[in-house]
Amino acid sequence: MLATKTSTQNVSSVASVAPLCYTDTMTTTTIRLDKDLKARVTAAAERAGKTAHAFMLDAIAETVEEAEIDAAFHALADERWADFVATGETVPWDEAESWLKAKARGENLPKPVARKLKL
Repeated sequence: MLATKTSTQNVSSVASVAPLCYTDTMTTTTIRLDKDLKARVTAAAERAGKTAHAFMLDAIAETVEEAEIDAAFHALADERWADFVATGETVPWDEAESWLKAKARGENLPKPVARKLKL
């Protein structure tokens, strides 16, 4: 019974991926994997009920998405740092921490106001 379920899942997975793989907008890339990694990918794909191909596509898409999220985070941090350097205004950590803890308790307090940092 388990083999039938896995087989059905694989067919379903192939059916969902196939239209994505065979269009004019898709390109082909060759990936060389050592035998151990290929065996690990195959085993993980089977556990997930996917083909190795679908499993690798998902892994690549997830990694790209993580890299894009990281890049956006760093861009925002750079923007905020540049703003701080230009204005010298910030919210002291103790005020930000108090506001965040109150927010976590469900309290609705106004956001702390940024001001020139006193060193």
